[in-house]
Amino acid sequence: QVTLVYAPLHMRHSLNYFDKMRCLRKRSAVSFLGVLVICLLFMNLYIEDGYVLEGDKQIIRETATHQLNPERYVHTFKDLSNFSGSINISYRYLAGTPLPRKRYLTIGLSSVKRKKGNYLLETIKSIFEQSSYEELKEIAVVVQLADFDSAWCEGMVKDISLKFAHHIIAGRLIVIHVPEEYYPVLDGLKRNYNDPEDRVKFRSKQNVDYAFLLNFCANLSDYYVMLEDDVRCSKNFLTAVKKVITSREGSYWVTLEFSKLGYIGKLYHSHDLPRLAHFLLMFYQEMPCDWLLIHFRGLLAQKEVIRFKPSLFQHMGYYSSYKGAENKLKDDDFEEESFDIPDNPPANLHTNMNVFENYEASKAYSSIDEYFWGKAPSTGDFYGIVFEKPIKISKIKVITGTEDRQNDILHHGALEVGEKIVGGKKGRQCTTYLRLGEFKNGNFEITDVEHKVLFDINCMRILVTKSQKEWLIIRSISIWTCQTPNQ
Repeated sequence: QVTLVYAPLHMRHSLNYFDKMRCLRKRSAVSFLGVLVICLLFMNLYIEDGYVLEGDKQIIRETATHQLNPERYVHTFKDLSNFSGSINISYRYLAGTPLPRKRYLTIGLSSVKRKKGNYLLETIKSIFEQSSYEELKEIAVVVQLADFDSAWCEGMVKDISLKFAHHIIAGRLIVIHVPEEYYPVLDGLKRNYNDPEDRVKFRSKQNVDYAFLLNFCANLSDYYVMLEDDVRCSKNFLTAVKKVITSREGSYWVTLEFSKLGYIGKLYHSHDLPRLAHFLLMFYQEMPCDWLLIHFRGLLAQKEVIRFKPSLFQHMGYYSSYKGAENKLKDDDFEEESFDIPDNPPANLHTNMNVFENYEASKAYSSIDEYFWGKAPSTGDFYGIVFEKPIKISKIKVITGTEDRQNDILHHGALEVGEKIVGGKKGRQCTTYLRLGEFKNGNFEITDVEHKVLFDINCMRILVTKSQKEWLIIRSISIWTCQTPNQ
């Protein structure tokens, strides 16, 4: 038998009051601990790297693997991309002064002391010597001396100032430095890819160097191109760059590449530089800069490489800036006189060869780094070009095969030009052809065509003159036109 005992009414009110007080104290304690944890986390974020955005740090902490996953980060990064402000650091002007006006193109270089060789002065010289007076009016060169050795920096500034004084005075050349105090921790970083600790430190610092350089250059011009400090430039490279940018007008791009090596010849819209700078800082310890750049353009929805040939910049250094190791890499698409970019007038392209997958005929006629690939051709097979309008040609150059597939060349072939076009729009072809010459070692080049061909050219074709068991890659077809013919 259970006896229920009821407390008087005033005692029940007192018990309820004390129960409420105990619950309130528990909730208050939980809330206080929560606030304390949040405060400690924010203090930790603030103390670590004062110049990195809080959102940037959150992504760094979420990066648990060595590989960046664009699908995972794309939404967060797009949110961060709204932050267009510059990184809050101070720059020292070692030579030159702030630019008085905005330019068309800024060329950025970051340099450190090398154990063997130094190519910086030669690189700066090449930039200026390979530019015309008119081109010099549209460029600015920013050199960042990113070494913490003040004696080396002072020596380099003295050499640069003596050799390029007139460019500094004209406002075309600026030399800057970021004090070591603004750099994040560079010791004890994650050793991704089994890199030794000093290698991780080197590549991580390089990412920060580039981030600071990009940040400085964000508002100096419409476009920005990154070079390394051991590069040779082609003649009138700026004119070539402008021609390419004009040809891409109306199309979306993040990065245009004018060299296939490292961080050489990569072109950006200047308005993208702040978020690229933040991106390099976010992942500075994860991987080398040229790998990060691939992820950057992917996050901004440019999935494919857009690289132009011939290359406008060539790696000339023999020793790397990392430990003075040998670095003999060369860009075999580089041409010293690449100012003379082919015109490749509008045309219809066709072939009777068996095309492999999506390596269609149009890819050999493009200035982008892609090619036509056909299965083993037979005698009489051809690759044809029918121009939209009759043209006068001054020079023709055709290259077959690639570095990876050096035997997929045209072993026996000829190049012909034609006139007297017949047929409808889908089946237009020339009735008469003139042979200009034979292919040698898979390549063909001829100049002064306008003096050898007396008629206005309607067609051009590459003719297979003997069957081959090897497949055929037509890597590039380049056509230079002269004056517009009389219609």
